Amino acid sequence: MRLSPHVARSVTTLIVTFLAANPASATTLIRQGLDKLTEANEAVVHGQVLDIHSYWNTDHSMIMTDVHVGVAQVLKGDKAAREITFTLLGGAVGDVTTLVIGGPDLVPGSEYVLFLNRERLHGERAVLTVRDLIQGAFEIADLGAGRRAYSQALAHGLLPDARGLSEPPGGTEGLAVDELLTQIRQLAGDR
Repeated sequence: MRLSPHVARSVTTLIVTFLAANPASATTLIRQGLDKLTEANEAVVHGQVLDIHSYWNTDHSMIMTDVHVGVAQVLKGDKAAREITFTLLGGAVGDVTTLVIGGPDLVPGSEYVLFLNRERLHGERAVLTVRDLIQGAFEIADLGAGRRAYSQALAHGLLPDARGLSEPPGGTEGLAVDELLTQIRQLAGDR
């Protein structure tokens, strides 16, 4: 059954309104340190988003978005990769938008460090994705104190990890980009 565009927009608006009004029922994430993120993912890349493309999945039940990244450095995984494409749940097709609470927000032209793993998304074949949602995306910015990496999880309350830490790696100060890259390389066993 396909919904008319008007009904689909109305349903999407109601869902987003409900989620915004009820943040306690939104996605709950347990803090992951760099060690866990590096260990649990098959690839970690530093690069720039070149473009994104959203589309309906095979059975037209979920919007998916392919993200194409120009790779500056592979910190874990296929060292020869110069470009990589991965898939996220959610996106916009026409006037229908699917929003995944806690999902990474990636913008073409922006630079990131991304933790990627192969997963089955919404019944589709296994694809590379940011499996740790916002915790698997570090945005690179220069806010006057040099280039720093900030976890997208900063804007999302995390539950404490086993050590009692609830702030994402780098916290509000972020991490110097070179420091973050060095730590990940060491954790991945590339010294």
